[in-house]
Amino acid sequence: MTKQAKTAISPTRKEDYSEWYQQVIKASDLADRSPVRGCMVIKPWGYSLWENIVRELDDMFKATGVKNAYFPLFIPLSFLEKEAEHVEGFAKECAVVTHHRLEKGPNGGLIPAGELTEPLVVRPTSETIIGDSFSKWISSYRDLPMLINQWCNVVRWEMRTRIFLRTSEFLWQEGHTVHASAEDAIRRTELMLDIYTELAEKYLAMPVIKGRKTPAERFPGAVDTMCIEALMQDCKALQAGTSHFLGQNFAKASQIKFQSTEEKEEFAWTTSWGASTRLIGGVIMTHGDDDGIILPPRVASSHVVLMPIIRKSDEAASVMEFTHSLAKELRETRYNHRPVRVEIDERDIGGARGWDWIKKGIPIRVEIGPKDIAANSVFVARRDKDHREKVSLKREQFVKELSAMLDDIQNNLFVRASEFRNEHTIRIDDKKAFYKYFTPKNAEKSEIHGGFALSHWCGSQDCEARVKEDLSVTIRCIPLDSEAETGVCAYCGKPSRQRVLWAKAY
Repeated sequence: MTKQAKTAISPTRKEDYSEWYQQVIKASDLADRSPVRGCMVIKPWGYSLWENIVRELDDMFKATGVKNAYFPLFIPLSFLEKEAEHVEGFAKECAVVTHHRLEKGPNGGLIPAGELTEPLVVRPTSETIIGDSFSKWISSYRDLPMLINQWCNVVRWEMRTRIFLRTSEFLWQEGHTVHASAEDAIRRTELMLDIYTELAEKYLAMPVIKGRKTPAERFPGAVDTMCIEALMQDCKALQAGTSHFLGQNFAKASQIKFQSTEEKEEFAWTTSWGASTRLIGGVIMTHGDDDGIILPPRVASSHVVLMPIIRKSDEAASVMEFTHSLAKELRETRYNHRPVRVEIDERDIGGARGWDWIKKGIPIRVEIGPKDIAANSVFVARRDKDHREKVSLKREQFVKELSAMLDDIQNNLFVRASEFRNEHTIRIDDKKAFYKYFTPKNAEKSEIHGGFALSHWCGSQDCEARVKEDLSVTIRCIPLDSEAETGVCAYCGKPSRQRVLWAKAY
């Protein structure tokens, strides 16, 4: 950080939020752009964050009886064609493999050869190919419910991409379950939404609104789509997880049948649900500040960085002995039912070292010098406080209070994000006020405006489409906790029975 700079990240959020986001990713060492258009390289600091999210989510899945499996990356084109609405919904995003080898061309380059009998789609989602396996594995009600999840990558050939938020290839989990009744499938759909909510709020410190998608926004081929929506600091919504009740649509397409207790052959009822690496983008935009990312301790890549301060060569041995001893002691303690994760940064780069860790968002920074060792103390700074705010703590006190300190940071982040969301959520009943709320006062891309609007909707897809066309605002969900309330549609003025959640979105 230069002396002239007021913040570690330039531009700031207010100056240019989109560019701020890109600079935070670069400065925090989370990811790089790939040579392949629209793809990303997730670096170790970013991938360890994803691993921690995976670990927590996977444990929650397994606690409900879900088991992990893996299915092919390539899906025969004919599989996607079995469910008309599904293929139509994903057709424009599909990457297709048509050849199986390369040969030398006339100019010495390589050209595709060996055309495939049937084109293969690089999976955009796996309902169809998993459905093919389910049709072979399931024959009786005794085989149900079948609860399967896979962790994998998917490809959706996006035209406009942004690291973590929307990339041509991304990592995710996709759960697929099969049930003997619609009631069981609906319960599973709701249960998985509750799990995503728990992950978002208790682990990512990201407050969300649970809701149901409108027919126009549903997953292609689903009977019902449920979601969680979070509000980012630029007042745009981020869909942080979805859970779909697929009815019998995919069961009929894939011939997933079972013999019922009445010895009748019936089509099964299925669900699917997923969350992806866009959650990392959500963490950045929910908690980041003008000095970089702030990582929620429960999923942070690491919890603590120890920074030994050595000014004279004869101090090195004692300082490093103290540092490694403290690291060992910390790693033997636990936070959120897992060992504390500790980094040791021995680089001799002065103040820049501390700023590196501020930008990377590590929850707690600890400086250790000869004077600290003499007092059996450490110098501690928290990422959720001003970078100049540091306190001296006795070593024993720091070790004893670390878990509580991390929890306090976690809670502070959730409270901050909740307060921001509440400040930018408004009830609007008038069309003019609705349009004004979502229209920037000027054309500057840096301006932050809008947020969540709870407004009435008559249920017409035409009104929904017109608002989207005029303002790029969509109905993010019909909140599950919304009460019946008569009013008039914010667009057309016709009668409405409840409010829905409107916002611009990623």
